[in-house]
Amino acid sequence: MHIPAASLKKTSAGPRWTALLCLVLAACGGELPLEEERGLVASEAALTTVRVRLMAANTSSGNYQSYDPGHGIRIFQGTKPDIVMIQEFNYGDNSATALRQFVDTAFGTNFQYSREGGAQIPNGVISRWPIIASGEWDDPYVTNRDFAWARIDIPGPKDLWVVSVHLLTSDATTRNNEAKSLVQRIQANIPAGDFLAIGGDFNTNSRTESSFSTLSSVVTTSGAYPVDKNGNGNTNASRAKPYDHVLVDGDLLAYQTATVIGSSSFASGLVVDTRVYSPLSEISPALSGDSGATNMQHMAVIKDFLVPGDVTGTANVFLNEILANEPGSSTSGEFVELVNSGTASMDLSGWTLSDGTSVRHTFAAGMSLAAGKALVVYASSSGIPAGVTNVVVASTGTLSLGNSGDTVTLKNAGGTVVDTFTYTSTLASVDGVSMNRSPDASSTSTFVLHTTMTSLSSSPGKRATGAAF
Repeated sequence: MHIPAASLKKTSAGPRWTALLCLVLAACGGELPLEEERGLVASEAALTTVRVRLMAANTSSGNYQSYDPGHGIRIFQGTKPDIVMIQEFNYGDNSATALRQFVDTAFGTNFQYSREGGAQIPNGVISRWPIIASGEWDDPYVTNRDFAWARIDIPGPKDLWVVSVHLLTSDATTRNNEAKSLVQRIQANIPAGDFLAIGGDFNTNSRTESSFSTLSSVVTTSGAYPVDKNGNGNTNASRAKPYDHVLVDGDLLAYQTATVIGSSSFASGLVVDTRVYSPLSEISPALSGDSGATNMQHMAVIKDFLVPGDVTGTANVFLNEILANEPGSSTSGEFVELVNSGTASMDLSGWTLSDGTSVRHTFAAGMSLAAGKALVVYASSSGIPAGVTNVVVASTGTLSLGNSGDTVTLKNAGGTVVDTFTYTSTLASVDGVSMNRSPDASSTSTFVLHTTMTSLSSSPGKRATGAAF
C-alpha cells in the first residue's frame, strides 16, 4: 500500500517562540522575573519533553509462543512502555475479545493495538496514542509472519511510524535479504519528514551483521546500546547474543533521553532482565523469575525519547499548595499539590519532587497533568482523604516535609528546576493547615496560610474555596 506523503503531514508546526522571546528581551535590555522564567521553562517543556518509551518485545513464554502464562504481561506492567513492537502476539484463542483483554491487562484500556493476520507467530504494535493507519508488508523469506507497521499520532507536529519485525534464525545472508526488502517498503511508503522506529527480534548473532549496514539507510544502527543492570546488552534467552533491537531514524534519535525507572537511570536504554534488575520493586509486579520462565523467548529492549509536544498551546505547571504539618501525628497526610494553569497538558514522566536535596517522588512514565487541572502527591495512601481522586502516592513512601521549614522543588525529566519554594515555620505551624498560593492557582503569587484565604484548612486537588478545578 502506498500512502501519499502529502496526505500524512500534520498541519501544525512548532514555533520557536522561546528563542524569539529571548531575542526580544535581549534587544530591550530586559530579563524575565524568576517566577516567569520558571513558567517559561515549564511552557517550553510542553513543546520539548513529551516522553515516548519504545519497546521491542519478544517476551512470550510457555508452550505455545503466547503471553498466556503472564510472565511477559508482568514485565509490560512494570516497565510501562508507551509503544511496543511485539512479536509472537498470541493470547488465549486470539479472538478480538482475548486480544483486547490482553492489551487491557498488560497496558491499559486506553491503549490501541494492531496485529497482522493469518500468521502463526504474528507481529504487532501496541500504542498509548492513536494508531491512525496500520497494516503488514510481506516478508518474502518466511511463511509464518510478516512486517507489521503502524502510523501513530504521537503528541506534536510529527507522526511516528513503527515497524515490528521478527527476522529468521537461519543465517545472516537471509536476514540481510529481509532487511533489504524492509528498506524498500519503508522508502516507498513512509514520508521522510516523519519519525521512524524499527523494533523487534532480529535474531542477529552480532552487531556487525550485514543487515545492520542495510538498515542504516533508514535508521541509525550504531551505539551506544541499551544494557541491563549489569551492563550486558545481549538479549537472547542465554544472554549471549544481541537478538533484539529498537532502531530509530536520525530525526528521532536526536531526542533520545535516559530511560528512568524509579531511582534508576539508563543512559542508552534498558535491556529488561528481571533476574538481575535491582531493586525489583521499581518494575513491580514483575517477578525475579519472569525473564527466566520456561520457554521465555528474549529480553525486552527499551529506549526513551523526549519529542516536541503539542504546539497548539503551552503548559504552566507549578507548586500551588503544600501541607507540611499534617493533621495529627501521622506524616502520611503530608501533600504537595501541582497545578497546570496553561492551555496544554504536560507530560510529567520522569519529573521529580524533592524535599531539600532528597528526591521524594518520581512521576511514572505516562503521567500527565491536563490544562487547568491539579494533581496531588501524598506521602502515603493511608493519608488520602475520601473523595480526592486526582492523586498519586510518593514513590519513596514519604515526603518528609519539615514543620520548622523546608524547601520543596519540582524538576522536569531533564533535571531543570520548574518551580521551588522555601518556607519557614510560620507557614507550617498549625496541624492540618496548608500553605497555598494567594491568589489561588497563580504561579506568580505568594504562599499564605490556607485559613487566611477561606474557612477551609486545606483543599487538596481542589481550588482554595473547595470548588473543583
